[in-house]
Amino acid sequence: MASVKFQRELMNLQSNMLNFAYILTSNREEAYELLRDTTLNALVNEEKYEEGTNFKSWVFTIMRNVFNQERSRRAVMETNHSLFTLDLAHTAAEECPEGCWDESEISAVIASLDNEQRAVISMHLTGYRPSEIAEYSGRTLDTVKNCISRACRALRSHFGA
Repeated sequence: MASVKFQRELMNLQSNMLNFAYILTSNREEAYELLRDTTLNALVNEEKYEEGTNFKSWVFTIMRNVFNQERSRRAVMETNHSLFTLDLAHTAAEECPEGCWDESEISAVIASLDNEQRAVISMHLTGYRPSEIAEYSGRTLDTVKNCISRACRALRSHFGA
C-alpha cells in the first residue's frame, strides 16, 4: 500500500479504533493512549502490511497486541512493586513502622545472593519474563523459575515475611 494511502486509511479508522480502545480499557485517558500507541505502531510497521489483507483487522490486531503488552508490563510492575514494598506492618511494625523496606536494604540482600540468583532476579525485577531470561542466559525455563523462587524466598526470610 502506498504510504499516503496507508496513512489515509489509518486516519479514517481513528474513531473506530478509539471505540475499540475504550472497550478494551474502559477508561477514556487510557483509550486515547492506546489509540496513540496503536497508530504509531501501525505507522512504524507499515512495511509488514500485505496488500489484500483486511486493513481494519490488521490494525485492530495491533491494538489488541499493544493492549496485552501493556497489561503484561503493568502486571510485572505491580509484582515488582509488591516485592519492593513488602507489607510487613503486621509482623515487624517495630522494625519498620511504615510496613515496607528501603530499596537499599533490598539491594543489599540481592547483592548477597549467589551469582546465578542475583543475575536472574535482577533481570526479573527489571521486567524480563522468565522465558526471556531463560533464552538470554541459556538456562532452562524451570531453572529460571526456580532461581526466581529461591531469590524471593531469600528476600522474604531476610525481612521476616
